[in-house]
Amino acid sequence: MTGKVFLVGAGPGDPELITLKAVHALNSANVVLVDDLVNDDVLKHCTQARVVYVGKRGGCKSTPQNFINRMLISLATHGETVVRLKGGDPFLFGRGGEEMLALREAGVEVEVISGVTSGIAVPASMG
Repeated sequence: MTGKVFLVGAGPGDPELITLKAVHALNSANVVLVDDLVNDDVLKHCTQARVVYVGKRGGCKSTPQNFINRMLISLATHGETVVRLKGGDPFLFGRGGEEMLALREAGVEVEVISGVTSGIAVPASMG
C-alpha cells in the first residue's frame, strides 16, 4: 500500500493565514515533517499525526535535504499520509521542487498545497 505526500505551505508566520486546504491535509496526516520557520500554533491542526522536526536554518545545524527526501519516500511507501510542512510557500526558497522531483522519481503520489507568501501577506497587512 502506497501513501501520499502533501507539500504544504504554512504561510508567513501568522497561524491564521494558513489555508483551509492546508488545515484539511494536517487533519488527515499520519506524519508531519515540519520546518523551523513554521509557527508552532499551526501544529494544533495535527490532530492525529506524529510530528517530526526536520528544520533548516542558515548558520544552524540542519537536517540534510537528502535525508528528508528519503524519509518522505520511506513513509509514503509504507502507506503513511505525510505532510511536509514549510513556512511560506513550499516552492519559494523551500526546496519543494527538489522534494517533488525525488517523490515523483520514486513513484510516490504528491500534492502541493501552496501557502500565503510574505510578499503578499506583509503588504496586505499594512493596509
